[in-house]
Amino acid sequence: MTPASFAAGRDSLAGRLTRTLILWVGGVWLLCVFAVVWYVDREINHNFDNELVEVSHRMFAMAVQELEKLQHPGEQQPREPLIAPKQLFSEDAVIYQIVDLHEHVLLRSAETPADTFDVPLAAGFANNPTWRIYTVRHPTLGLFFQVADPLDERRHALNRTLFGLIIPLGAVLPLLALVLRNVARTELRVLQELAAEIEKRSGADLSPITLPGLPKELRTVGDHVNRLLERLSHSLDVERALAANAAHELRTPLAAARLRLQTALEHDLQRNDVQAALDALRTLSHRTEKLLQLSRAESGASLARSRVDLVQLAGTVAQDFWQDPQNSGRLALKVPDSGTPAALGDVDALAIALRNLVENALRYGGGRVVIEVMGPATLAVRDSGKGVTPEQLATLRERHVRHSSDRAGYGLGISIVGTIVEKHGAKLELSSPPAGAAQGFEARIVLQQA
Repeated sequence: MTPASFAAGRDSLAGRLTRTLILWVGGVWLLCVFAVVWYVDREINHNFDNELVEVSHRMFAMAVQELEKLQHPGEQQPREPLIAPKQLFSEDAVIYQIVDLHEHVLLRSAETPADTFDVPLAAGFANNPTWRIYTVRHPTLGLFFQVADPLDERRHALNRTLFGLIIPLGAVLPLLALVLRNVARTELRVLQELAAEIEKRSGADLSPITLPGLPKELRTVGDHVNRLLERLSHSLDVERALAANAAHELRTPLAAARLRLQTALEHDLQRNDVQAALDALRTLSHRTEKLLQLSRAESGASLARSRVDLVQLAGTVAQDFWQDPQNSGRLALKVPDSGTPAALGDVDALAIALRNLVENALRYGGGRVVIEVMGPATLAVRDSGKGVTPEQLATLRERHVRHSSDRAGYGLGISIVGTIVEKHGAKLELSSPPAGAAQGFEARIVLQQA
């Protein structure tokens, strides 16, 4: 394994998960081992103590009888303790002694080492560095019986138990690490598949990711990625549409401006040619503004959902047109006598939509134009021109559709309005002629009431 691949494996999620599981499982296992060792040590000492008590009670009477056999009647108490005969099985010999009330040792087993019972004389258990000693007093005679058990036996029993638990643990840990590693890789394979599917996505393929059987956490990630892909796809569509619209709408005014300027240069800058070039540039600027409005409307960027005062909105848009003397006499504003209609929406986007309707009506409708605010949340722009035919009315929402050579951009303006209305979840109603009129054209934006 190369250093790079080792580092990659170490930093992988499967590697981290494997190490974490091994550390936690091993740590919990060790705690369990220590708990078992503590319990086994407690049980071993308890069992040894029970055996020591049982042996002392069984052998007390036999030791007293042995003492009576070894002592002669009327003989004074010997200075040295009497030694009991060696037991049959020396390896299982019981280490004991009999002591009187004055702490004189009367009888001692032959196998008893020196200083075995170097503990205070008192009933119960006592320890010295080598022996565990149990002392019991005779119920009628003034004698004590002491039995000793080597502590090494207990330590050896505990060590055997400890090694019996730790050695299998050390042998199983590598196998456990391998199993946990395989489990982690198997369970995280679906994450690798998800990453591979995301890696496949590009500007040419932004289709949703479909991976059945994802766990709940990754299913949430997949849903978020799909929503992100959807927004990215929409943004790319808007970008492509802007490029296509720019290529379609700007080609003619650019060519016209270039032709007029070339003609002006060839004729020593005639005023009419310069004016024609300026008009073509104005058309170009107007088309560029419309394209930017359309791009913003289609992207739905930063569209707010706040309360919009429709009377104030209509008044602001009308005021912009009234500043042009040519429009001041043709444009009128009609608002309700009582109440203030309000809608939920983006005030800037709705102003763009209303401005496009008024501009189209002033440029192409002819006659008087009226902006009317109606309840509960409706904006209407109406003109008294000749209107459009039913066939033309059916195609007004289509982009780049022009019904005569003097109506350049007519369909683009209505398309902008339709896109903004759609983003607001509202309705755009077109009619020609308006209800109750002999001729003309009317566009209504029916919004959601605030």
